[in-house]
Amino acid sequence: MSTINTEVLPTKGPKYLSVADTIAESIRSGDLAADNKLPPVRDLAYQLGITPGTVARAYTVLTNKGLLRAEVGRGTFVAGNDERELPDDGAPFGQNNSLSPIEIDVVPHGSHGTIAARWPVSLFSPGLPELGQAGIIRRLLAEVAQEPPSGLMHYPSHASSEQARIAVLNWLDNVRLGRVDEDDIVLANGGQNAILIILQSILRGPRPTVLVEELSYPGFRRAADLLRAPVVPVAMDKDGLIPEALEEAARTYGAQVICTSPDVQNPTGIFTPIKRREAIVDVARRLDLQIVEDACYQSSGIPVPSYRMLAPERGWYLSSLSKTITPGLRVGYAVAPEAQSANLRRSADHSFFGLSAPIVDLTAKLLMHPEAIALEGKVRRAFDQYIRSAVNHLGIYELTWRESVPFLWLRLPKGWRAAAFCQAAEAQGVQIRSAEEFVAREARAPHAVRIAVNAMIPLDIFDEAMVRLRRLLDNPPERISV
Repeated sequence: MSTINTEVLPTKGPKYLSVADTIAESIRSGDLAADNKLPPVRDLAYQLGITPGTVARAYTVLTNKGLLRAEVGRGTFVAGNDERELPDDGAPFGQNNSLSPIEIDVVPHGSHGTIAARWPVSLFSPGLPELGQAGIIRRLLAEVAQEPPSGLMHYPSHASSEQARIAVLNWLDNVRLGRVDEDDIVLANGGQNAILIILQSILRGPRPTVLVEELSYPGFRRAADLLRAPVVPVAMDKDGLIPEALEEAARTYGAQVICTSPDVQNPTGIFTPIKRREAIVDVARRLDLQIVEDACYQSSGIPVPSYRMLAPERGWYLSSLSKTITPGLRVGYAVAPEAQSANLRRSADHSFFGLSAPIVDLTAKLLMHPEAIALEGKVRRAFDQYIRSAVNHLGIYELTWRESVPFLWLRLPKGWRAAAFCQAAEAQGVQIRSAEEFVAREARAPHAVRIAVNAMIPLDIFDEAMVRLRRLLDNPPERISV
């Protein structure tokens, strides 16, 4: 275990940047060598007399810069020389870092400063741990820059993205999509963009209606709003969409499409079994509904066929790399039904011509990289550790969770309403999403919240956030009646 000088360098700005500068200087000077293990967050906080949140933020800054690497379950280490990205001018992070300071409440703890402290922990959206993918991406970017396979002086096209689409097809090898080839795949700027170009390919007429699950990913509604399409929620049960409710809504509103997430429903985590999917396909065929399947949160090894396989003439499939590799590249993809590929390509071409050539080349190299599949597995296993922490603390309550799925759905006990609970949690430094964010504007939301797994923060910090939520759940305000 490496030791760090407890004389923190003075830096203008937040304390965590001073800590980051101190560690970076130790790396530059050689006092901290490659592969040296740094102290745990709480131990270093105790040594320096500061909060664990300050140390955690410093570690995150240095990890993002490539000076440190975090290994889930093992700790934080000094990165190897080939992984480092020291500032060229040696300027302190406090002078060139764009991150905003976080609020920290100092809580005295004897003569050693602060141990029990509050710092904002954002659990709004899932955060991926950095387990080596950043280093691989940097090296591949360098390869693309040196010799870009697609060139740099022409517009992108469907033909020029062939190698990337083949790589996506190989990446989807364990997904039951039915008969598919690379021409059925269109690359998009993330999963949200894939939803938009699919709806652009489907919707017809002056007021085309889009059906969504009554609790659903807000991006479905946002894409429909951009296309001026009314959105109608459809009732659900423990298996997902209710076929009878789907048929009634489709007939009543003359809907053209249903948007759904059958493998990992966002936000509830519900899985739709095969018999229910077959019943939904039967309704869709009788009423000529297209089915858009969002698989961005899909767990590995799902044995059930996709809607594209069950209904190849009307099943659209989309996903991205944002929940498995990195959201920073904004790489998504859509798979069209049989005989609909030309419509999907036209929507992409007319919207943005295609992804930039360097990103297309990078995607091809990244998905075919020998470590890519192993990295995805590492990310999922890392999520599992955070999920276990949440379940250990909150499992006594009505909690829905799945292995490798980076969010949990919590139905609140009597005495709590969703908005009040989210406000109380934020006052305790934990930011989560209310069920209200996943329903239509006019709909009533259940008293529930979604807790995202943010694996960008240390596990002990996440664990402490779960402790705070558990205390709130155990002590509902008496003024709220149900």
